Amino acid sequence: MPEIHSTAIVGSGANLGQGVKIGPFSIIGDHVTIGPDTVIGPHVYIEGHVQIGERNHISPFSCIGTSPQDIGYRGEDTRVIIGNDNVIREYVTIHRATTKEAWQTVVGSHNFIMSYCHIAHDCILGDRIIMANVATLGGHSRVGDHANIGGLVATHQFVRIGPYAFVGGMTGIAQDVPPFMMASGARATLYGINQKGLGRKGFTRNTINGLKKAYRIIWRENNRLQEGIQQVRDEMESFPELEVLLGFLEGSKRGILR
Repeated sequence: MPEIHSTAIVGSGANLGQGVKIGPFSIIGDHVTIGPDTVIGPHVYIEGHVQIGERNHISPFSCIGTSPQDIGYRGEDTRVIIGNDNVIREYVTIHRATTKEAWQTVVGSHNFIMSYCHIAHDCILGDRIIMANVATLGGHSRVGDHANIGGLVATHQFVRIGPYAFVGGMTGIAQDVPPFMMASGARATLYGINQKGLGRKGFTRNTINGLKKAYRIIWRENNRLQEGIQQVRDEMESFPELEVLLGFLEGSKRGILR
């Protein structure tokens, strides 16, 4: 059975899995589902249509599922969906979606979201992402698997951060950060391939060198993005990570950092 502290308030419609623990003074709303063995610390507030998976750990004073900070929102039953094995530290805020896209804010699995982070409405996060303290995602942002976002980072609405990207602390991001790249600066600038990060994740030297060559062609040898993409396709043999990079670039709507 779930373990619920005597001072916690749990709505009659909430669905709690086996082994769930609810700490002192936490409030869980009627439409919340929490999967097995998830731990909710003290003073956590979860409301609205929220689905939380298994074995998550949510620290004190986090606030999940509250209404989006969007002037067009009119109280619709939008959602937050959170996967498994996430660590969500103190004072994290995760807002439910607007009706402008798929009606849901999504956080994947195995993510480490540090204190005071904010995940705005309609954001979609993949798996194994690290968000350092006070990192802030604007509405409709997308973050790929294994991305690493430094402290005090802020993204503009609709920005994408590609898989395995590394964003340095105190960075302002107004355009998309490509996969496998490093970005930093008050107004973010690209600094090449995330070589150390890719090496730690087990990427081969050939793959890293191939991505470095693509970076040099696209960002150093060409002034126009499309010309650089075409040169890479003409001169380089395809490999999976290269296709991920090129597909990301070709799908950009906000533009790509340089």
